[in-house]
Amino acid sequence: MLTASLQQKIKRYKDIYVQLKDELKWKVPDQRILMTVASMYVVNHREFHLQRFLRLSNYIKEQVGMFSTLKSYHRFPTAAVLDIRFERPEEKFHELLNLYEKCIQLGFGRGAFTYLAALALMSTVEDHNDYQEKLEKSLAVYKGMKAKHFFLTSSSDYPLAVLLANTGEDVNKLQDRMESFYEKLSARGFRKGNDLQFLSHILSLNKETETDLFVERCVRILDLFKQSGTKLKAMHYPAIGLLAFVDEYEKEIPTIQQMINKLHSEKVFKWHKDINIMMSVNIFMSDKMENAKLLETEIYTAMETIIQAQQAAFIAVLAATAATSSSGGEG
Repeated sequence: MLTASLQQKIKRYKDIYVQLKDELKWKVPDQRILMTVASMYVVNHREFHLQRFLRLSNYIKEQVGMFSTLKSYHRFPTAAVLDIRFERPEEKFHELLNLYEKCIQLGFGRGAFTYLAALALMSTVEDHNDYQEKLEKSLAVYKGMKAKHFFLTSSSDYPLAVLLANTGEDVNKLQDRMESFYEKLSARGFRKGNDLQFLSHILSLNKETETDLFVERCVRILDLFKQSGTKLKAMHYPAIGLLAFVDEYEKEIPTIQQMINKLHSEKVFKWHKDINIMMSVNIFMSDKMENAKLLETEIYTAMETIIQAQQAAFIAVLAATAATSSSGGEG
């Protein structure tokens, strides 16, 4: 059943998206980026003020060089993260620029994905003195990913590598668990590729749960959605990963299906059915996280990290898709 809270969140999501679309539809090549930005405010329980957001976006554009990726539409999701996470986003933006250069010096490639990785680090590490150590471990995690799946791993995996490194687990153990998820899920019918790799990485963010339990949950969730009328695609694997962290996931699927149907029925969203599924799960999870009785504190922290990882990766994928039709340098 759609609770009053969920209905209100869906309404807020639509309202924010309409504001963004009306203002920026000619500046963003893919409207799904604006859908993602709108969902970020709802998921993170942050009030949205259009003019504040636009001022910050313009500030970012003015502060970077002509060939920076942040000169283009990449500045909008960047502005959203800064606005949502920090009280003084303009100051934090300059910290982001410095951290970005540290990433480059260590061996990260230039471009939008490294900005997202730096934002992920700023959002999860409080002590600036820890940045160097965390970045070195993040790069080690990334290199481990690439060693196992050379053709699947690219700079779009930088943000998740940062979040995985922040779990504090030994890199080799982390790599073994990620690979275990990948192979076990593949054996159960999940299609090999970038999406399955991302799912295995998301599940690895929680080191307390046995891999076999998560694998069984993922298989069951896929089947339950099919029974409810929604056939999930590989692009929805991250959403399955989110729901696998909920103990009573089976009874929640009908509610999520109602949310999906609601978004499908909205004129502004009806052409984006695949994205509606992802947004429904994200909004549902954010609502569940607000209720301390439903999730233990450590799981709440893990869920925030997972949603952040999914958002970063999805923005990265959209950025990569849009970049194929545009020209210009990265910096």
